Amino acid sequence: MRKIKFRKVRRTQSNPLEYTGRHKQFESQMQLFIYDDTMVKEDREYSIENFNEIENSKNKWLNLHGLNNIELIEKIGSFFMIDQFILSDILNTTRRTKVEQYSNILFFNIKSLLPTEDSENINVEQISFLIKEGILISFQEKRSDFFTHIRERIRTHTGVVRSKKVDYLLCLLLDAIMENFYITIENEEDKVEKLIVLSKTSSKPEILIKIEKHRENFNFLKRSIIPLRDSLLAIKSLKEDDNFKIIESETYIYFSKLYQKSLELLEQIESDMGTLESASNFFFSSQGHKMNEIMKTLTVISAIFIPLTFIVGVYGMNFENMPELKYENGYYTVMAIMLLIGILMVLYFKKRKWF
Repeated sequence: MRKIKFRKVRRTQSNPLEYTGRHKQFESQMQLFIYDDTMVKEDREYSIENFNEIENSKNKWLNLHGLNNIELIEKIGSFFMIDQFILSDILNTTRRTKVEQYSNILFFNIKSLLPTEDSENINVEQISFLIKEGILISFQEKRSDFFTHIRERIRTHTGVVRSKKVDYLLCLLLDAIMENFYITIENEEDKVEKLIVLSKTSSKPEILIKIEKHRENFNFLKRSIIPLRDSLLAIKSLKEDDNFKIIESETYIYFSKLYQKSLELLEQIESDMGTLESASNFFFSSQGHKMNEIMKTLTVISAIFIPLTFIVGVYGMNFENMPELKYENGYYTVMAIMLLIGILMVLYFKKRKWF
């Protein structure tokens, strides 16, 4: 999991356009969907030179993946009259999830998460959305298959996506990203379940390290979902703004459902963190129990040898007038007494269930 840090750098230029992510090897490419209830047109290698040919009467979804081409992003901003600071937020992947409302634009950026195979880490990708009248623009750091099923629904006219405006398409895209949260959480839960089983059979300290690692992952998921929840709540509140027409009134119910999903995700994470806390407590309890068992065994052995040590100490003194030293069978008698004392003490401890 890559930690997101804010960089404080002195600049002479306000809102510089600089991509701060780590997916710099991906070439910038665009795809365009133009659709309505009766037709769909798809261009998988869309060019900036064709912007002027876009039909204003249709719904449009312009998707850009690969944020290295600053010149291309500036041209997009210039053509669609997007402010410089919005473009800066799109390129700055250290920003937290947020939604911003302007007179004719709704800007939404979100962190999309997916587990890394054969690793304890989580992949992070920032995806930004910008809605103007009749067009949705999405900015992805790299090519991915988050929205493959949505593209297929548009092509095949499945569901109501083509009969609704692009604000409904935004709901579908956000829902697809939130499904990745479920996948990530389920992946973490599977690993935690195996870890809990392992913690009951092993006392290796590596188990505690893994528990702490998964706790960090769940905290990261929580920090990612909380601003998403707040952003969805902010979108819900836009319904009361009569001057904001980018989102149609009947679409707000879908944002409300997404808000409920975010609450469910947070509840699930809280439950999983409680499970991890229980696993950690069980590990320490198990370690403490084993230590107590060891100390009890050592104490019992020490208690048995205390009287034997006393007898040995008495007969180890170098006094001349010790009549037992001259007994012919004195050695065997003392050894028998010591053995008898040891057996009696073991039986006594056994009866008291001290071991």
